[in-house]
Amino acid sequence: MSFLGLDEDLKVSSRLDIYPTIDPKVHYDAQTFSGKVVLITGASRGIGAEIALQYARAGAKLSLVARTQAALDAIRDAILRERPTAQILTFPADVRDVTKAGEIVASTVARFGRLDILVSNAAILRRMDLPFASKDPKGWWDVVEVNIRGTYNYIHFAVPELLKRKANWSFLHQRQLKYEFQQQASTAYRNSPLIVSQSLSPLVNLVLYRFRMSAHYPFAEYPDIKVFAVHPGGVKTDMYADTGADFDFETNTVGLSAATILYLTSGNADYLNGRYVSSTWDLGEVERDWKEKILAQNGLVSKLSIPV
Repeated sequence: MSFLGLDEDLKVSSRLDIYPTIDPKVHYDAQTFSGKVVLITGASRGIGAEIALQYARAGAKLSLVARTQAALDAIRDAILRERPTAQILTFPADVRDVTKAGEIVASTVARFGRLDILVSNAAILRRMDLPFASKDPKGWWDVVEVNIRGTYNYIHFAVPELLKRKANWSFLHQRQLKYEFQQQASTAYRNSPLIVSQSLSPLVNLVLYRFRMSAHYPFAEYPDIKVFAVHPGGVKTDMYADTGADFDFETNTVGLSAATILYLTSGNADYLNGRYVSSTWDLGEVERDWKEKILAQNGLVSKLSIPV
C-alpha cells in the first residue's frame, strides 16, 4: 500500500529506535515520575504496554485500561516482575463506554489521590481491502467511535483532575505542567485509498486539542493543560497486522514511541505543546533547527494553508 504525503515532513533525521536525546534511562535513574499517576488506555499490548512499562521504570503509579482482564493481568505481571514495588490498577473496559470512563477516572483518583497524565492510546484499525462504500457501515463507524469518542470520554473526565494539579505541583518551571496525550496514526496527514475512517479519527482529535486545549490558541478552554498529538511512527504491532495491508515504509520500535512520550511529558520540549509530533523525528534536531520557525509560524498544527 502506498501513501501520498510521506514527503510532507520536517527535514530531520528519521529515527527507528531510541536515541540519546530521548533516552528514557535518565528518567529511570532520576525516578522522574515518582509520585505521579498515569492513566493509559489501550495498555495491554503493543505500544500501550511499552508506555506503561517505561512509566513504571521511571517511578509512576499506573492505571491501565484495556478490553480484557486477562490481557491486563499479563502486562501487570510483566511490570511487577521487573518492578515489584510498582503500584498498578487495571480496568477492563471498552473506551466507548462513557459511564465506565467516568468510573475509571474516579477510581484512579480515589486510590492514588490524583491524576497527572492521561495517555489516550486506545485505537482500532480495520482491514484495508475495500472502498468505504463497500464496507459494513457499522464496522466503519466502530473505528470512528473508538478512536474519537474513546479519546473524548477519557479527556472529559480527566480534565477536572488534571486542573487540580495546578495548585500543588511545579516541575522544572514555576508553573504547573499537566499533560494530555493522544497517539495519532500517521494517516492524519497521509492520503491513501481504503483508510478513510482511520484518517478521519486522528484529524478530528488534532482539531479538538488545537482549538480547545492548546495554550497558544487565544480561545483555548483549558490553557493550563499541555497537549501533544503524538504519531507513534510505523510500528508493526498486532493491530497493524490485522489490517492485511502491505506497508511500504520503514518500521520503528515500540520503545521509540514510548520514549518519545516520556521525553515530552518530562517537560523537555514544552514548545511543542498543542502540536503534532512524530516519534520518528530526531527531537534534538527539531529543537536545534526548527524550534524558532515552529514558534514564529505557529507550525505543526491543523490549519488552512493559503498559497502565496
